[in-house]
Amino acid sequence: MSRSVAVIGAGDFIGAAIARRFAAEGFRVHAGRRNGDKLAPLLGGNITGRSLDARDSEDVTAFLAEAEAQAPLDLVVFNVGANVQFPLTETTDRVFRKVWEMACYAGFVSVREAAKLMLPRGQGKIFVTGATAGLRGNPGYAAFAAAKAGLRATAQSAARELWPQGIHVAHLVIDAGVDTEWVRARVTERIGAEALAAQPDLLMPPEAVAEAYWALYNQPKSARTFEQEIRPYGEKW
Repeated sequence: MSRSVAVIGAGDFIGAAIARRFAAEGFRVHAGRRNGDKLAPLLGGNITGRSLDARDSEDVTAFLAEAEAQAPLDLVVFNVGANVQFPLTETTDRVFRKVWEMACYAGFVSVREAAKLMLPRGQGKIFVTGATAGLRGNPGYAAFAAAKAGLRATAQSAARELWPQGIHVAHLVIDAGVDTEWVRARVTERIGAEALAAQPDLLMPPEAVAEAYWALYNQPKSARTFEQEIRPYGEKW
């Protein structure tokens, strides 16, 4: 029987890499992101997709139903980022609320609606992308840390409720920069081009992150992980 995967937050890097990894294994993948026109390079073969506002519960419900219509929904990945940095006194009410809506509320809606589809079958997986900020709040990241900490707590509560009912909920902490042009530019500003060149494994390729999701998917029921921290060996922690 074919199975489907829904990726909520199928951005150019981690989300796209996850979609490609599962599509290569024969899954029907339905990808959603805020600007659906940017999905064009990803679509084709086993991958479909469209614009998606993950903060809109009705849109999320419809999106997951579309994936379910292609094949039984076996995995939902919530991968919305919303990483922003502002000094505390410059973090406006609007910024705080928007980041919370994107990184916490949208995650809650995605987990809830995925569970509604999976529980009648007594099986399925829901993977939530977290961040180091969800474990500790660093200077300038009050909004992001609050949202990601809330997302982590939501995932943990869902896992404790849903694991006994056959649903594997997991929270993945991305504890390093992902190798993108924007991240490379930021890291170069901070440590310099020579230092970055001397540490070629300081940043994580999106494909390596996707491989971690694939390995998590394949865990046996007798030895499942709730929380997994992912970082390259060159990252200090």
